[in-house]
Amino acid sequence: MKKIGIMGGAFDPVHYGHLVAAEGARCHFNLDKVIFVPAGNPPHKIPKQISSARHRLVMTHLAVSSNPFFTVSAIETEREGMSYTIDTVREISGICRDADIYFITGADAVLEILSWKNVFELLSMCFIIAATRPGYKLVSLKEGLPGLPDDKLEKIIVMEVPALAISSTDIRQRILAGKPIKYLLPENVEKYIKEHNLYKY
Repeated sequence: MKKIGIMGGAFDPVHYGHLVAAEGARCHFNLDKVIFVPAGNPPHKIPKQISSARHRLVMTHLAVSSNPFFTVSAIETEREGMSYTIDTVREISGICRDADIYFITGADAVLEILSWKNVFELLSMCFIIAATRPGYKLVSLKEGLPGLPDDKLEKIIVMEVPALAISSTDIRQRILAGKPIKYLLPENVEKYIKEHNLYKY
């Protein structure tokens, strides 16, 4: 049976933390491929707070272009209305039939999973890989999700990713402050940001 990873996020901008997390998950869980899915209209963000879908899609394509196991999907940015993880997992599950699905996201987002749409159905359809900085303990996740039954909690796997010390928020703030961002994200993404004068608000 195939194993498909879905890397979800705003990717505003995509950076090495995202790429290292995706590659770490691919190797650790023997995933056949990882599909990067830039968020369309995430319910937890105000639309004006994130860059246009076009810019985020192009940057993500640029970032993953050198990895033959990575691909990008525009299913969320092309879908009308709010972007919910359950809808994305359903759609990819329908395309990749008979495949185990692993949804990769940050542990901070996972701690809000009880507020996600149809979370119990989601956890029956896929595993959730909670990528986090070193030192994060599974017991912390369990304490942070007291309303989640043990059989559903078992579907959430914590994976340490040292590069997650990098964040999109920090990169945007550094650009605004005129500080360097080199080596925090792929060179072609940095070039795209400069060419389109992104994050200068």
